Amino acid sequence: MVSSVTNFGRSGVYDWMVQRVTAIVLALYTIFMLGFILLSSDLNYATWSALFSNTWMRIFSLMALISIGAHAWVGLWTITTDYLKVTSARFIVQALCGVVMFIYFVWGVQILWGL
Repeated sequence: MVSSVTNFGRSGVYDWMVQRVTAIVLALYTIFMLGFILLSSDLNYATWSALFSNTWMRIFSLMALISIGAHAWVGLWTITTDYLKVTSARFIVQALCGVVMFIYFVWGVQILWGL
């Protein structure tokens, strides 16, 4: 059995639940964005700017961004623990994935909130 301190959750059930909840958030966000694109007659910078200037849209986008990170982390942790049996290699890959996800998250927050 592989035991790792880099596990997002503390049990398989918790990780399973994280995967399902984040998948629902991402599905709702995708459906909303597809609907917006298909139902908007004129897509230009002003339209996108107006959409993302709403606080609710920024929060919804932030939820999607957090969901992408959590969903990816659980998936990557599962893959690395299944296929990388050398502890040091697994730790390095997980650390690199964590750093990249953190950079993407900070970058996304900067884009959304203009910080």
